[in-house]
Amino acid sequence: MKKVILSVFVVGALLATSCKNTKEDAKDATKDAVEAVENATEEATDAATKAVEETTEAATEATEEAAEAVKSAIEGIEIPEFEDPKVGEYLQTYSQYAKDYIEAKGDVVKNTELAKKGVELATQAKEIVANLDEAAAEKFNSVMTAIQSKMAPAQ
Repeated sequence: MKKVILSVFVVGALLATSCKNTKEDAKDATKDAVEAVENATEEATDAATKAVEETTEAATEATEEAAEAVKSAIEGIEIPEFEDPKVGEYLQTYSQYAKDYIEAKGDVVKNTELAKKGVELATQAKEIVANLDEAAAEKFNSVMTAIQSKMAPAQ
């Protein structure tokens, strides 16, 4: 945009200061201005196209990373997608709780903190299961069973 404006001012300055052959100078200046505008337009179009391509690539990468993030905090357990995003969030939270529980092993202080969190999560699980249809509840319970089976050896 700056180039276009500058080109117009240059052309205007040339027209205003020239004394001889004003018609020819005006034609030349007009041609120069048209060429400058065409060049600036091409450059702006190229820059816009490049920006759109870069944005598309970044969005694709972010989507792929988000899809990978659905994996649970515990190795070997994947959390399926549910219609209600709160279910996936709960399972992520529960898998992190399970991971912390497994890492705590015999630490009494950590186990006390984790026991409180476990009670809260159990209450939330009842609320979530109550709002799910039969198929979603079955998926939810299978993931919970898988997570709890990983926790069992830590007890």
